[in-house]
Amino acid sequence: MKTIRLLWLACLALLASALPAQDSADLILHGGEIATVDPELGDGAMGMVEAVAIRGDRIVGVGTSEAVFAKWRGPATETMDLAGRFAMPGFIEGHGHFLGMGDAAQILDLAKAASWNDIVEMVADAVSEVPPGTWIEGRGWHQEKWSATPEPNVEGFPVHDAISALTPDNPVALTHASGHAAFFNAHAMQLAGVTAETPDPPGGEILKTADGQPCGVFRETASGLVSRVRTAEQYRRPREQVVADLEKSARLAAEECLQKGVTSFQDAGTPFSSIKVLRAMAERGELPVRLWVMVRDNAARIEKELVDQRVVGAGNHHFTMRAVKLTIDGALGARGAWLLEPYSDEPQLEGLGRMEDLPRLAAHCARTDFQFCVHAIGDRANREALDEFATALKPYDDGTARRWRVEHAQHLSVADIPRFAKLGVIASMQGIHCTSDAPYVVARLGEERAREGAYAWRSLLDAGAVIVNGTDAPVEDVDPIPSFFASVTRQTAAGWRFFPEQAMTREEALISYTRDAAFAAFEEHLKGTLTPGKLADLVVLSQNLLTVPDDEILATQVEATIVGGKVLYQRESK
Repeated sequence: MKTIRLLWLACLALLASALPAQDSADLILHGGEIATVDPELGDGAMGMVEAVAIRGDRIVGVGTSEAVFAKWRGPATETMDLAGRFAMPGFIEGHGHFLGMGDAAQILDLAKAASWNDIVEMVADAVSEVPPGTWIEGRGWHQEKWSATPEPNVEGFPVHDAISALTPDNPVALTHASGHAAFFNAHAMQLAGVTAETPDPPGGEILKTADGQPCGVFRETASGLVSRVRTAEQYRRPREQVVADLEKSARLAAEECLQKGVTSFQDAGTPFSSIKVLRAMAERGELPVRLWVMVRDNAARIEKELVDQRVVGAGNHHFTMRAVKLTIDGALGARGAWLLEPYSDEPQLEGLGRMEDLPRLAAHCARTDFQFCVHAIGDRANREALDEFATALKPYDDGTARRWRVEHAQHLSVADIPRFAKLGVIASMQGIHCTSDAPYVVARLGEERAREGAYAWRSLLDAGAVIVNGTDAPVEDVDPIPSFFASVTRQTAAGWRFFPEQAMTREEALISYTRDAAFAAFEEHLKGTLTPGKLADLVVLSQNLLTVPDDEILATQVEATIVGGKVLYQRESK
């Protein structure tokens, strides 16, 4: 009996040794340079360590490889040898348009067109492939980035004649890169009933030729006069098809994010109807990227539905809606940004401001404890937003704790820069916009305004403000690497640097894409650093963003993207 018992105990011990230890890690990353972005955890301000241990969807340990392996490695633990590569918290896209990314992937990409003639040719090719009546859509054109000014033109914008001649039976809608202007052909304008007599709507402008005819370019809210025809057509489809199309766009957007190291995405404005679809996807486990969403909808509908639709952390922290987005001006490229003084290159213009809903929604968000996020690009729009924030939050002694945000904050009066920190307002800015817009900023603003207040990151940081980085995708590519490069160098594609004294440090730029981006969404307890207990969202890069020479940053590649401890993207070796 004793021999049998000993054999039985030995078998039990052997079986136990084959099972994973209860507290062992599922995955350990090691053999590289790892920035935890938590200075309490490792060396230097970025908390550099050698290894990270993950169990389930959480970080459980960091430190030296020896210590992490000793404590967390079990028989079933998988390991990822970084082979000298760089790992860090997953990038948090601080301001983008998630479904817009997916939509843009399915239409003409106009961003790389070198001239208006290139776009005319792209539309000519497209019309040959679709039946009459089908809309031809594209996005990404920018008149300031063409090799030559189109002829004829209005304020440098194209006139519709060439494209209208090619598309007599197809409506054409081509959205400006900024999203704040659009081009339509004659057929689209005819469907919308737009004529020379159509008045400009509040906050918008129909650009017209010298003889008073619409040239085809519609600035700001005016684009809605025509785009609503397309929208109405889309929503006449069965609800099942509408949902299927939204889900397809979401999947395309998520796939691109993962390929580029983005694990969380702060969506800058989605209507309630689409929010319901995205939330359902998250709750079914079909949304691999974590979304934090600002609702953008009719003001009356926001007041009616906002509180009931609030959701935080649905789908195992894959979906949150606890913020409101309002746009009060346009973009500089389309001369819709609202300025305190006229445009230097068009002295009759000061931009287009839209103030009617600002006090109303600010008061509602203050009462209901929602974050309020206001799109403001011009210095006048930023001042109006800060003024209204101060008024709405005055009755509340925790005003600075509300973490209200200005989306873009691109062009500021020097007098308003210290107000961000004083009011606790987050500057949600996009590094890549600086270098993308730089070739025409001085023309729009003049030398002094551009130097003092255009993309004033250094001045804001020195004043104590929190900056969140991003790309405004699909306005720009969602890829964080070019935006990081722009943040630390302010170097344009042509090789010159746009007021480099306003650049961020490497550490500041990385923090703006991780720790501070999480803070801006009230998610610092979950993400933004590789602190044990937080979600295991990481990106592995081919080289260290903190140390690689400036001229090599753009060569950095995403090797792997990990969300909730699962490797959801891994670059194929060539």
